[in-house]
Amino acid sequence: MPRNRRVFLQSAAAMALAGPLLSFEASAQGKAIVNMQLGWIVGGNQIGEVCAKALGYYDAEGIEMRIQAGGPNVDGVAIVASGRFEVGQVSSSPSLMLAASQDVPVVCFAAGCQKHPYTFYSLKKNPVREPKDFIGKKVGIQSTGIILLRALLAQNKIPEKDVTIVPIGAEMTPLLTGQVDVVTGWETNTTALKVLGPDRVGMSLWDAGVKLYALPYYATADTLKAKSDLLAKYLRASAKGWAYAYENRDKAVALLVKEYPNLIAADEREALDVMLSFSFGPQTKAEGWGTMDSTVWQQQIDLYAALGQFTKRTPKLSEVMTLDVLRMTADARPRIG
Repeated sequence: MPRNRRVFLQSAAAMALAGPLLSFEASAQGKAIVNMQLGWIVGGNQIGEVCAKALGYYDAEGIEMRIQAGGPNVDGVAIVASGRFEVGQVSSSPSLMLAASQDVPVVCFAAGCQKHPYTFYSLKKNPVREPKDFIGKKVGIQSTGIILLRALLAQNKIPEKDVTIVPIGAEMTPLLTGQVDVVTGWETNTTALKVLGPDRVGMSLWDAGVKLYALPYYATADTLKAKSDLLAKYLRASAKGWAYAYENRDKAVALLVKEYPNLIAADEREALDVMLSFSFGPQTKAEGWGTMDSTVWQQQIDLYAALGQFTKRTPKLSEVMTLDVLRMTADARPRIG
């Protein structure tokens, strides 16, 4: 287990074991304040929430919603687990499984993306189009992504010795210079992918058989029990914001850039189409934005257990995710796909 993951889990567990500090502030207008803690600096991933806030959807639910930015030195899960903030969002579902395995009481209640955008990129002259094509290849990957590669190989019964792992940073140039045959990134990060040009070939983690959720929303077990009605109001408003972004893309980007002027409108507009293709699909058309499948979650838990990722214990499904808030909002979440 990488040191940064150990430190995160230790700090999260310590804050959780110190006891809940559950408190829902009230604003001057008498609205309940809901803080949304992110695991990153605010950007296009929050365009739905930005729209919901700007258009008064949270106000209509009696909520004052505040987005709390994360970053490399912020343990968002630990902050939410302590009860300091009410709702959080992480980049990928395994973070919540690992937290639950260490007795950190955070539970996912909705999924921002129906499929994970994590993708392996190669070039047309030496493509990786399906898992078996990894055999004999050099894969340039960040340390945090190695477990995802191992999961892909295990899922497709490919021996790890048949692939050469080359640790790299966030840059994708090693693929262009021939140092590696494959690099990784999120399909939604359209700006970073431009360097690869039109000859890039992508194979997503999801399509390779590793079905993880991206941008899961979570809260503590105590919050889910004591304030499920508040979480339902929050999810209803957020769902409306994402539906607005889907149907009014240029206006949504304008609202995003107005709220966060450091963002570049043209880049965000290009990325939005890709993001929405992961946020909406057949599942959301049938069940509404934010839906998720408990079977997919159980498959994730089983795969990570098989890979020895749970050093303390394998978490139960009920400790990792719940469908309760989704059921409470079933009629209100827009069915778009």
